[in-house]
Amino acid sequence: MAKMEVKTSLLDDMIGVGDMVLLEPLNEDSFINNLKKRFDHNEVYTYIGSVVISINPYRSLPIYTPEKVEEYRNRNFYELSPHIFALSDEAYRSLRDQDKDQCILITGESGAGKTEASKLVMSYVAAVCGKGAEVNQVKEQLLQSNPVLEAFGNAKTVRNDNSSRFGKYMDIEFDFKGDPLGGVISNYLLEKSRVVKQPRGERNFHIFYQILSGASEEFLCKLKLERDFSRYNYLGLDSAKVNGVDDASNFRTVRNAMQIVGFMDHETQSVFEVVAAVLKLGNIEFKPESRANGLDESKIKDKNELKEICELTGIDQSVLERAFSFRTVEAKQEKVSTTLNVAQAYYARDALAKNLYSRLFSWLVTRINESIKAQTKVRKKVMGVLDIYGFEIFEDNSFEQFIINYCNEKLQQIFIELTLKEEQEEYIREGIEWTNIEYFNNAIICDLIENNQTGILAMLDEECLRPGTVTDDTFLEKLNQVCATHQHFESRMSKCSRFLNDTSLPHSCFRIQHYAGKVMYQVEGFVDKNNDLLYRDLSQAMWKANHSLIKALFPEGNPAKINLKRPPTAGSQFKASVATLMKNLQTKNPNYIRCIKPNDKKAAHIFNDALVCHQIRYLGLLENVRVRRAGYAFRQAYEPCLERYKMLCKQTWPHWRGPARAGVEVLFDELGIPEEEFSFGRSKIFIRNPRTLFKLEDLRKQRLEDLATLIEKIYRGWKCRTRFLLMKKSQIVIASWVRRYAQQKRYQKIKSSAIIVQSYIRGWKARKLLRELKHLKRCNEAATIIAAYWHGTQARRELKRLKEEARRKHAVAVIWAYWLGLKVRREYRKFFRANAGRKIYEFTLQRLMQKYFLEMKKKMPSLSPIDKNWPARPYLFLDSTHKELKRIFHLWRCKKYRDQFTDQQKLIYEEKLEASELFKDKKALYPASVGQPFQGAYLEISENPKYKKLKDAVDEKIIIAEVVNKINRANGKATSRIFLLTKNNVLLADQKNGTVKSEVPLGDVTKVSMSSQNDGFFAVHLKEGSEAASKGDFLLSSDHLIEMATKLYRTTLSQTKQKLNIEISDEFLVQFKQDKVCVKFIQGSQKNGNIPTCKRKNNRLLEVAVP
Repeated sequence: MAKMEVKTSLLDDMIGVGDMVLLEPLNEDSFINNLKKRFDHNEVYTYIGSVVISINPYRSLPIYTPEKVEEYRNRNFYELSPHIFALSDEAYRSLRDQDKDQCILITGESGAGKTEASKLVMSYVAAVCGKGAEVNQVKEQLLQSNPVLEAFGNAKTVRNDNSSRFGKYMDIEFDFKGDPLGGVISNYLLEKSRVVKQPRGERNFHIFYQILSGASEEFLCKLKLERDFSRYNYLGLDSAKVNGVDDASNFRTVRNAMQIVGFMDHETQSVFEVVAAVLKLGNIEFKPESRANGLDESKIKDKNELKEICELTGIDQSVLERAFSFRTVEAKQEKVSTTLNVAQAYYARDALAKNLYSRLFSWLVTRINESIKAQTKVRKKVMGVLDIYGFEIFEDNSFEQFIINYCNEKLQQIFIELTLKEEQEEYIREGIEWTNIEYFNNAIICDLIENNQTGILAMLDEECLRPGTVTDDTFLEKLNQVCATHQHFESRMSKCSRFLNDTSLPHSCFRIQHYAGKVMYQVEGFVDKNNDLLYRDLSQAMWKANHSLIKALFPEGNPAKINLKRPPTAGSQFKASVATLMKNLQTKNPNYIRCIKPNDKKAAHIFNDALVCHQIRYLGLLENVRVRRAGYAFRQAYEPCLERYKMLCKQTWPHWRGPARAGVEVLFDELGIPEEEFSFGRSKIFIRNPRTLFKLEDLRKQRLEDLATLIEKIYRGWKCRTRFLLMKKSQIVIASWVRRYAQQKRYQKIKSSAIIVQSYIRGWKARKLLRELKHLKRCNEAATIIAAYWHGTQARRELKRLKEEARRKHAVAVIWAYWLGLKVRREYRKFFRANAGRKIYEFTLQRLMQKYFLEMKKKMPSLSPIDKNWPARPYLFLDSTHKELKRIFHLWRCKKYRDQFTDQQKLIYEEKLEASELFKDKKALYPASVGQPFQGAYLEISENPKYKKLKDAVDEKIIIAEVVNKINRANGKATSRIFLLTKNNVLLADQKNGTVKSEVPLGDVTKVSMSSQNDGFFAVHLKEGSEAASKGDFLLSSDHLIEMATKLYRTTLSQTKQKLNIEISDEFLVQFKQDKVCVKFIQGSQKNGNIPTCKRKNNRLLEVAVP
């Protein structure tokens, strides 16, 4: 197993120089050679003090694993080999523990790995901060915002397959524990000109290719797109496919990331509809057409594309078509409409496409910010990550490169200022004398560009706002007038170039001496790109769209909010954004990552010295090293310094008991290092020259070799002594075991001999005893045998005598039996003929009965009382017996069936039997009730809180509780009542609140009347003169008439010992107070279906219509 290497310092096993501050000698060649040496050994990170230089390896390296994250976690910055994780950990711990807001500035040219570096920083912070469901969700949203922004803001260029075409600054917000709460993203200068035109060998933004490659056919159909790239003019075909890039898979990743970040489905659909509209705008083509007034105007060649765009965006086709053909200019209260020629129409089309995409990108950033922003209002700590384009020097440099290089000038300025400030603060903190450092201050270049009066941006804005004819040439002339004397500005007409023989500077260009070198800018397009105008007609057409997202992107198109003020130029907007960014960065503790591209081929293991040298120059890395080492090249805390070099002094080795600073002073005094080469701070030792540090390292290395030799010598001695003592101990143990083994063998031999002797003696004694016992046994056996023979002889003699006596007695008995039989036969012959027939008949009858019963046993029916089966009668003379047996068997099986019933079931069947006797063949409703069990309690009186009053009023057991309809004698209408039957009373109660309306003792009930038809009406007749009869009889209707009448009959019989009269008639009288009313039942079809209805015919007649 390989030994794991443990590092305690950056200087351990260092390949080249890990920190460029220690590089000796310091020049451009040594700087590049050191980077190349480390790059060849897969060391892609190098320090300049606290600045990290990152070289893009163009391949995956095993240095970003979770194990590496844990290795760099909570470690000192210079403790391990240079790594981006070390800087990330230092920034995160300073933010968490020291409550200092941090910012990480990542710069470098396209293809240098800035985007990947920002991802690594964010992934490291996500890995080391807290855990939890809510925290993990925030981290996931912050990380998943990257794929969305990359898809819409990155593109394939000649230098990078995933080049960021916008600047991004993300503020990650943390709570007091260091857990992420959310974030805010700011974007800068999206390269929107790429939407309409791409340089040769480059692609448009990724999202266009991802949609066409990864979307389903159904989704493409909804967006009115086709999968063929060649169908769209805005997509360059020479680089549509990129090796190693799966656009279809990336599209699925983007959609998933949008869902995780928090985009709703309709928002995602709207975004892709806008992207499709931009793509299809490029297919609109125009043709010239002359008007009668001699002016040229443009017309759309094929309106199918326009129609599909309008269907996607919800814009009236005629409105958009007019916006492409006419331009309306407003001045105060006047409006002037002019036609657009073909060139102007194409300009309007491209301007709309660029603005639409640029505003969509800004909306995406705003929407992501809404999802990832911190939800709490507590005080937050902030870590900013700036991923912005690096210094750009192309063959043709235009307005975009000018703006980008201006931003890098500002970053270089703040970098130098903050680096010097950090150095000065540390010197003051440590009590070291501060000396002024000479360095190039690029403030003069920044002033050349951004000065409000004479700056290039101010001149460009002034030229754009100037009335009259404004061109790029007039802008250049103005620059030659204002900036001609500036030492960092050059043109063919400027004062600085009069004495130069440089004919490579064309007349339409100007050159600026940036901190990174001279850059020549083509002035063509500066004015148009700075204006960035979108005709008001197009803005208003977009605002009129029925598409909510597009309408929100063009608020200035609202006629109610027309602003005649000219919008700010692109240059002034970017200048303000850069000023805000610089102000933000100055409030935070900066951390720098300088990204370098090793070659233009995007290939691994290739290091192009010239290309790297170019980047080192314009990144100002040598300047950075000189500033860093202008005072002291190396500084280290006393404790780790003493721990590292204490073996160089006898007084400090192996342990120093005093303060660490005193130990370092003794150590340096012992080594004889000149005092001008170092200084003692309050907590650190400062070393001026790297040679002094390397001398210490060489001495340490030699001393470590000596110590290793000493340790090896001591170890070998210890090992030999240990081996000797072990062998000595082993010899003693072996000898003792041998002696014990010999004694055990001797003892076993003596023991076995004694056992053998003992066994022989015991054998002899046993054999002697055996002989004596055998002799005694033979004597006893002889006497026994003789006695047995004698007893046998005596027994046989007695047996013979007994057998002879028995034969004599048997012979006498046989003779006597034969004699008696002869006598009986002689007497029986006299009666045989007279009784033979009767005996035979009885015998035959007995046999037939026996056979009958045996066959009945086999053919017996089931024990079910309802089984009507019975075996057939075999003989006619058994007819009455057969019927009787059937009756007896039925009674018996009925009894067996009844014996299975519980008391409750017996009661139910008794009630059913009672109902059968009362209503069978009398009431047409009866057959339907046979199969329905009698439940009694159809209302849960005790459980329903609504009937609490009724429950309190009834003390007795309730036999039946049901809702019935009480018939009103006045009009025949029904009213719902609760019918209760107890052991002693009949009660009627209100259904809504349970109030008792009537209570009748069972003794006052004289009769129950009902019809013979299929209805539920019945009348309860009360005893005349009783208190309950004061209001008359009750005429009721129930769905369980048979059950109610049966239970009322049985309860009355049980309590009064008198049978209740049940009258079944289709016409009966009912007493209502003082009047008697006849209730008559008739047949007829009803409007209510199968429900009987009651109707008052006159004062003496109620007619019930039964269907």
